[in-house]
This record gives sequence, structure tokens and C-alpha cells, in this order.
Amino acid sequence: MSFAGSHYDFSDKARAYGELARDLGALLAGERHWIANTANATALIFDALPDLNWAGVYVPTTNASGVRELVVGPFQGKPACVRIAMGSGVCGTAAARRETIVVPDVTAFDGHIACDSASRSEIVIPLLRAGHADAAFVGVMDLDSPRLARFDDADRAGLERMAAILAAACDWPA
Repeated sequence: MSFAGSHYDFSDKARAYGELARDLGALLAGERHWIANTANATALIFDALPDLNWAGVYVPTTNASGVRELVVGPFQGKPACVRIAMGSGVCGTAAARRETIVVPDVTAFDGHIACDSASRSEIVIPLLRAGHADAAFVGVMDLDSPRLARFDDADRAGLERMAAILAAACDWPA
């Protein structure tokens, strides 16, 4: 199966995200390693979605001082911020709240962390494993765009579906 993004027509976002979800499931089938699966998932999403300049995953870790934070995982785009404090920036806020955050204009988000000055809008989706109580949070999926107001409710719904597929397909680090 070819996973080239050129065949996704986002003029009908619901259909395109349905096709992308199908392809993501097929791409991840039979593999459980979180690095392999997040690398392939971010590559597929980055290639498929128009107007992105970054797509990646951050996973929780505990730093040398015993503080929980996010550390960058596999991604597509320019080099990224390596560590983000829980509750800081869009990624840290989405992680702390365990909810998707859509930011139409990153300059209007108090505390936005600018890893790439070309980014103008952002969406961050928590990666949650269903049925795992407190251990359910395994990271965030972060997408940036150089276009203002790039992400809407259809993107939120489609990307939350993608995040659920990814979260369920991996054996995540403790």
C-alpha cells in the first residue's frame, strides 16, 4: 500500500480524515514500538495534511530533578524545542489539561513557546490510552502551520481520531 499524501483530498475533511485514519491503522498494524509508530504516524500526517510546517510527538519524562516534563519524540519539520514543562506553552497546557487545544494565532496564546518563528497556528492533541486510568496519558501530538487559523473543528475531530489510533497502537515507555 502506498502512503503518499497526494491522494488525500481535504476539500472534504471528514472523508479525508477517514481515509487517513484507515491508512494510519494499516501502517501501524503489527508493530508496537512507540518510536517506530510515532515516526511513521508523524511522517504520514506531515505528508498528508496541507499547510503544515511541523508534526511531532512529545512524551512525558521525569528530569534529573524529579520534575515531570515533556521531551520531544519523532517529528517532521525543523529542529524542535527538546523539553517543555508541564503546563507551559500549548503542548504543556494540553498535557496538563488532557484536552485538545486549537490555537488560531499563536501570538495570542499567553506563554506560547516559539520553536519555529514561521508557525502561526497550532493544534495539540493529548495521546490517551483508553482504559488505563492514571497511566492513560502517554504524550501529545503537536501540529504547527505557517497559516493563521489553519485548524478547525473538523481538523480537531480528525486528529483526535488519529491520536486515538496512535495511542492504542504502541507500547509506551513507563
